[in-house]
Parts: sequence; C-alpha cells; structure tokens
Amino acid sequence: MSKVPITLRGAEMLREELKRLKTVERPNVVAAIAEARSHGDLSENAEYDAAKERQGFIEGRIAEVEGKLANAQIIDPASLDADGRVVFGATVEMEDVDGGQTVTYQIVGDDEADLKHGKISLNSPVARALIGKYAGDVAEVQAPGGKREYEILDVKYE
Repeated sequence: MSKVPITLRGAEMLREELKRLKTVERPNVVAAIAEARSHGDLSENAEYDAAKERQGFIEGRIAEVEGKLANAQIIDPASLDADGRVVFGATVEMEDVDGGQTVTYQIVGDDEADLKHGKISLNSPVARALIGKYAGDVAEVQAPGGKREYEILDVKYE
C-alpha cells in the first residue's frame, strides 16, 4: 500500500485516539460484556448483543487507525522549505477574485480535513488547484457552482 501524507498534528490525533480506544474503550466494553454475561441466557440478552457489537466496532476502529498510522507519511509543515510554493501542509491565505472575501486554509490529509477549522483535504478541488502555485498567483477552481478564481495572498508553513 502506498504512503498517505498526514501532518504531524494529524498523526498525534490518531495516536491519541488509538491510545483512548485501547486503554479506555476496549476495557469498558469487556466489562460490559462480562456484566451482560452474568445476566444469564445469552440467546435473548440484548445487552450482551449490544456490547458484542460495540466490541466489534472498537476492534475494527483500532485496526483501521493502526493501518493508517502504519501507512502514514508524516509531514511537519514547520520543517518544509518550499520557497513559497503551495504544498501539502501549507497554510494558504487567499481572496475570492469575484467576491473579495478572504479565506485561509491548511492543506491536510483526508482524515484531518475539517472545513470549520480551515483544514481542507489534499484531494479537494480547491487544494488540487492551489498545489504548486505561489503568492500572487491566481488559482482557478472548478466548483459545483461553476468556476471560481482565488488570488493567493500568502503561503505559510506552520
């Protein structure tokens, strides 16, 4: 499997989730299964079924997070030296050429993307249009509502 880019912060978040799943969620569900088992007949025990289903979900998520971390190419935006070019991990301040509003986005991996916090996926149309451009360039984005143009005002690596 090929390496998937992820920021240093994104990798930390995945590690924290993995630690929580293994040290908190997994023991809780094991205790819930033991409690439900103590109630007797397992064939008609809804608590037991729910706890086993929850256990399956937690174990699946643990495997998924471990797989993501194993295939991650961790990139620290602060250590990048891209000479002002927009690359993965860069924070880009840009202005809508037509509307005039200014927005700032950081280009991150798929798992880290959160538009409310200004993080867009590397695979999003906006990020693909920005990659490789410099401050002062105009990026043309094919959006669902039609073409939009953004002037890149600043590129930071933080």
